[in-house]
Amino acid sequence: MTKIKADPDGPEAQAEACSGERTYQELLVNQNPIAQPLASRRLTRKLYKCIKKAVKQKQIRRGVKEVQKFVNKGEKGIMVLAGDTLPIEDLGAAAGSKRPTCVIMVKPHEEYQEAYDECLEEVQSLPLPL
Repeated sequence: MTKIKADPDGPEAQAEACSGERTYQELLVNQNPIAQPLASRRLTRKLYKCIKKAVKQKQIRRGVKEVQKFVNKGEKGIMVLAGDTLPIEDLGAAAGSKRPTCVIMVKPHEEYQEAYDECLEEVQSLPLPL
């Protein structure tokens, strides 16, 4: 049996082209109007790095139901909400998940405590929503 090569102009190729790296400004187009306060580009990068480190240590909660359950139990951490839930490469990809995720909780851990503290300090300094 022979394999059929995918059409380079087919829908799969277009989907891959859309899921490539996009700039911060391109991502802001999909921003939800109620996403306030919005993390800066620099803080976004720091949070993504912290999320990736937390995934390696299995110190992450993802998804609304799971995060809500552990917040109700008194677990503490940094909550990261997606400003837009459309691009799959946003929070889900940062957490190593194939599914889109709109909320992630990063729990503190000694392996990445410095990065966690730095992100926490910057998140706490963001202005409160009106």
